[in-house]
Amino acid sequence: MNYYSTRDSERKIAKTSAQVIKQGIADDGGLFLPESIPEISLDFIKEIGTLPYSERAAKILSLYLTDYTYDELLDCAKKAYDENFGDFAAPVSSFIGDDLRVLELWHGPTCAFKDMALQIMPRLLSLALKKTGEKRTAYILVATSGDTGKAALEGYKDVDSTKIMVFYPEDGVSDMQKMQMATQEGKNVCVTAIKGNFDDAQTGVKKIFADADAKASLDEKGSFLSSANSINWGRLAPQIVYYISAYADLVAEGDITLGEKVDITVPTGNFGNIFAAFLAKKMGLPVNRFICASNSNNILTDFLRTGTYDRNRQFYTTMSPSMDILISSNLERLLFYIAGAEKTTQYMKDLNEKGVYTVDADVLDVIKSEFSAYCCDEENCAKVIAKTFDKYSYVCDPHTAVAVHAAHEYLKENGKGTKNIVASTASPYKFAADVLSSLGQEIPADMKEVLTKLSDISKTPVPAPLANLFGKTVRFTKSVKKNHESLLDEVLAF
Repeated sequence: MNYYSTRDSERKIAKTSAQVIKQGIADDGGLFLPESIPEISLDFIKEIGTLPYSERAAKILSLYLTDYTYDELLDCAKKAYDENFGDFAAPVSSFIGDDLRVLELWHGPTCAFKDMALQIMPRLLSLALKKTGEKRTAYILVATSGDTGKAALEGYKDVDSTKIMVFYPEDGVSDMQKMQMATQEGKNVCVTAIKGNFDDAQTGVKKIFADADAKASLDEKGSFLSSANSINWGRLAPQIVYYISAYADLVAEGDITLGEKVDITVPTGNFGNIFAAFLAKKMGLPVNRFICASNSNNILTDFLRTGTYDRNRQFYTTMSPSMDILISSNLERLLFYIAGAEKTTQYMKDLNEKGVYTVDADVLDVIKSEFSAYCCDEENCAKVIAKTFDKYSYVCDPHTAVAVHAAHEYLKENGKGTKNIVASTASPYKFAADVLSSLGQEIPADMKEVLTKLSDISKTPVPAPLANLFGKTVRFTKSVKKNHESLLDEVLAF
């Protein structure tokens, strides 16, 4: 399986999966995608439902990462999932209404869905370095809106031949997310806040990737840049697995029949998580429709409805910070599959130069045939958290609440009858203060007491990775300006 950039219209530069996992982003600024999408049968899906999650992952990833052996992938998956998650990595654990099924993706070491990819990705990268004969250190550069940073730090800590720098918006993450990153252990990790929002961090990181002088300086020091964000195929591919896995579980439980179509609702800002679901459908997963859920930063909702992507708008800081994004990088991959490389390149050029682009009418028609989109403001997010707990005794984090709101809006417009897999992307304990506030509770001043109070009310245990943070040494407190030079200085100094 070869991989090409979304901006390579003539498919001139082919890469192996090991090469693209090592490199992260294409030299032309595009994102890598496989030359074709492998197909799976209904029998394959049924078989997957009888296997442990690690074996499911190895079988599905082997269809894409063809220069890795199955045994290599199985070893990576076992170390990622069997050793770092609970009884099952991605359970469909709750029914919140006749048709909604909650796919919990936060049972890993940082209590967020990013663990599903970032526990296996470092292992894939280590193998990629060996497969490509790389002797330099892989310098993982990450911009985060909260969850990716901690998950990447945890995944890459003390991994041989790697080091990792994470930038996050100083006032754009939850207190728990900040604490997780500030106390991160590991000899090869560094965390720096920026005085700006996530898009500022992401733009700064992209500029460093495109800076030839910076790359030369790092090369002299024996390092090369790579990414752990979902622009990296090694981060995106493992996310395909859990949608196929969830469907297989619903079949095995008798909740749906094999071949029956489902809807999938995903809270997303960068579009990677929902794009992984889109790829699962293209492989053969029976999916009727994708529901894209946005918070107050509703740029994706507007785009999927109108075909115009306009980042020239107000930015909101919300209680679902992982979705506080105005530049959705992975949308480029969807545009490539629908519009082709040439048009995609022009769209991205317009976005970079003008901050806005509009897709052709035929492209929008295809998008609308696959996607519905809804947004949820802060008031409705809080209401969903309260209503879901009152009615089902289930506690949603704010990101999941945004998705539940979108799923309900879709049901209002289209009626019931189709099962809807709702991706739950973070533990409510990562946003415990906002959850308590949504439930009409007073918020204790002490963060540990906040977790304890939510545990008492919900009658659920505080996840061990969060409970164990208290008492750890705060290692990272630095904050820098958001300009390219300030970020670059930090990168070169580490």
